[in-house]
Amino acid sequence: MSYFTIMTDTSYDLPQKYIDEHGIVVVPIPFQIDGTLHKDGRWQDISDREFYESLGKGSVAGTMQINPETYVEVFTQFAERGEPLLVILLSSGLSPSYFNSITALDEVREKYPDCKICTIDSFNAAGGVGVIVSLAVRKRAEGLSLEETAQFIEDHRHSCLSLFTVDDLMFLHRGGRLSKVQAIAGSIIGIKPLLNVAPDGTLKLKDKARGRKAALKTLVSQMMRSLNPGASLDTVVISHSNCFEDAQIVAGLITAKIAVREMVIEMMGPVIGAHVGPGCVALFYEADMARPEYEAKFYSGK
Repeated sequence: MSYFTIMTDTSYDLPQKYIDEHGIVVVPIPFQIDGTLHKDGRWQDISDREFYESLGKGSVAGTMQINPETYVEVFTQFAERGEPLLVILLSSGLSPSYFNSITALDEVREKYPDCKICTIDSFNAAGGVGVIVSLAVRKRAEGLSLEETAQFIEDHRHSCLSLFTVDDLMFLHRGGRLSKVQAIAGSIIGIKPLLNVAPDGTLKLKDKARGRKAALKTLVSQMMRSLNPGASLDTVVISHSNCFEDAQIVAGLITAKIAVREMVIEMMGPVIGAHVGPGCVALFYEADMARPEYEAKFYSGK
């Protein structure tokens, strides 16, 4: 069987047990909250609940990019050993880290021209990155080579849909997704936005619902319209930012409609959580239509 290492960044939203079992290398995307830098990119220095509770109380968080030097260091280790590496990263529409990886790989190839390293822009975020990583793990287990798996991921990455609803519109305003007037007006009348990751890998406001319960139901109805009648799913990742009960509600709504082999409910990491705030629920899965088709069919003109 062809073996290669899979690498991703800390946007993945997969259980740590899964990461460990499949030998996935993780490069951290640093984040900060109230001026304190957390270089690990996850929860070693602060708990997930502390992070989201702090945001709910008014703390300000942000993320940093992975610089080229970090990638050069990691890539060089694999190049020196002659070990193949598949790198799947957070969308270039949300972070320049992917472009930094390309810069780094060009530098490493000057010294190690025969290195087998492939970098892929996931055009996705959070659990969407996780679903794509799980696809790579599955294809590796089926015996595909590094190059074959990389091609498969590039051909199928737009079939991974990412659907979000958030509880507090002000976090989207701070991230530039809504004007202050829209955020305040929506909050007053109880409007809950629904977003997705568009084909260009950016987070877009696409729909809205009145009230939290309606938003959770709409999230699932949006999912269902991307699937064929009688469809079943291998893996669904539900990421949430400290609202586990709502994630469970969404999981129940899904399994009442379709068969799912593996339902993963995971706390959303700080990379995306810093920008959506507490109360976000997001769905990630392989759809029966690619994102460009989904956009054209349901969101033409939005």
